[in-house]
Amino acid sequence: MSVRAVAAAVVAAVLVSCGSPGRPEAPERVTVFAAASLTEAFTALGREFEVANPGTEVIFNFGGSSGLARQIGQGAPADVFAAASPDTMRQVGDAVSPVTFARNRLRVAVPRGNPAGVTGLADFGREEPVIALCAEQVPCGAAAREVFAAAGVVPRPDTLEQDVKAVLTKVRLGEADAALVYRTDVLAAGDAVEGLDFPEAGLAVNDYPIAVLAAAPNAAGARAFVEHVRSERGRTALAGFGFDAP
Repeated sequence: MSVRAVAAAVVAAVLVSCGSPGRPEAPERVTVFAAASLTEAFTALGREFEVANPGTEVIFNFGGSSGLARQIGQGAPADVFAAASPDTMRQVGDAVSPVTFARNRLRVAVPRGNPAGVTGLADFGREEPVIALCAEQVPCGAAAREVFAAAGVVPRPDTLEQDVKAVLTKVRLGEADAALVYRTDVLAAGDAVEGLDFPEAGLAVNDYPIAVLAAAPNAAGARAFVEHVRSERGRTALAGFGFDAP
């Protein structure tokens, strides 16, 4: 081999081992699995966390808490799990010291103008309105079951969805006359829907736990994100999106 060929080989080896000059390093990722009702609040908190921690990228997977717990149990790589109920947090099994960081309650959502004239929970037992609810295996569905039982209403849902955002979408699109969603979701929807309070809502308030997962690929980043959510700034942001303090 010529001297020129040897030199070229050495240079190539150095470039492979050290990377190209000036090439930025890949961001450090924190993967957060979070209940769908946290979408707006956590998206905002994630942006703040990235600004406060340059070189860090927060990746979110939002969905129904039970479905997320199932994904984690099947080996999906995640650093943090924020659920909409303690029951779904327990399904994960390998969460490290879960702590409640927020609370939420249900509210009736109707399309703008309330064309079906829905006034409260009693309308969910009538045949005429098109009703959308969360499936009972997800926290918003379990909470709905409790408030219906307390009100003595047997609901007649036309559709059962796997997360609260899917339920809200039915109302926003005018495909449902009424739904039970979290009050934070009504607030996030703005003028697209109207919210109706009902007295039984206080009987089924959901606690939201958050935890670093035992198998977290980025445990240090996960702990830092949880601390950010639980900080004074995090509590203030959550309150702004309609969540109650624990």
